[in-house]
Amino acid sequence: MRKFAWAGGLIAAPLVLALGAWLTLRAPDLSAETLKAKYGRTSSQYVDLGGGLVVHTLQTGNPAGRPVLLLHGFGDNAFSWDGWADALGAKGQDAKGQDGAYRVIAVDLPGHGLTAAPAGFVASPDSFVDVVERLATKLDLGSVAVAGNSMGGAIAWNWAAQHPQRIGALILVDAAGWPSEQLQKPPLAFRLMQYKLGRDLLASIDNKPLIREGLKKDVVDQSVLTEAFIDRWADLQRFPGHRPILMSARPGSVAASKEALEAIKVPTLILWGEDDQLIAVGAAHKFHAAIPGSKLVIYPKVGHLPQWEIPAKSAADALAFLDAHR
Repeated sequence: MRKFAWAGGLIAAPLVLALGAWLTLRAPDLSAETLKAKYGRTSSQYVDLGGGLVVHTLQTGNPAGRPVLLLHGFGDNAFSWDGWADALGAKGQDAKGQDGAYRVIAVDLPGHGLTAAPAGFVASPDSFVDVVERLATKLDLGSVAVAGNSMGGAIAWNWAAQHPQRIGALILVDAAGWPSEQLQKPPLAFRLMQYKLGRDLLASIDNKPLIREGLKKDVVDQSVLTEAFIDRWADLQRFPGHRPILMSARPGSVAASKEALEAIKVPTLILWGEDDQLIAVGAAHKFHAAIPGSKLVIYPKVGHLPQWEIPAKSAADALAFLDAHR
């Protein structure tokens, strides 16, 4: 009988710990008005796509210039592209409408940032592709260049494959798409999301401790993880309705294929942190081998977020690529 009691104690212990974590960290949504007042900018533009979907974008540069859309990764937000927006947008302002000027549009995907989405929205590559295609149509953008990091990279290459007439240039930054190249031990939040109980827990708590733990693995230079950066990640995930949408996603479920990637005929640049601890650098070589004519740049001593960790260098490489493929 003692043996069974001991075993029961082992089973109950994690449940007690989970309950304790929930009681300690549980947190309601923050109001949309509060978050917009805190994080909204003069460059913020809200695009109503109907049905309760209002997409927040940060638009900089030359409004008449070539559109460049920037797509963030899972749990991230449009503000993580600030370094790129400054670099690409500054050229647009300086050029005053001349060739080579860029209209930079950093997008908050549904479930992220300051974008409002209807209840029941399910996060998937196809649903996100549909949103960015509708956004491009609503803004009357015509042909666009698109850059995407991590999950945003998966959306970008899927968009290019599904709507080849829309995409004029493609930039993949540590993009998702090769599950075999993902780490065997992903961040704790991703592991919890494999289970309904874990998703329910994450949907009701302040995830700042898990966000902090995950971000530490995303960069080599820890100094870029300021408290303001971490606070913004955590606060924006408490925008009304975001956490259920985030929990509907299945990180790592999107899978690239040689056939799909070979169909991408637009100029493609692949940027990768050599020390990426979420998606191994081997994935960069697989994208490079599969996408005809693509260019590959690997950054030593850089992690999963080059656009944040080395914004000047990665933005300069993106700018040179875009200038070469107008």
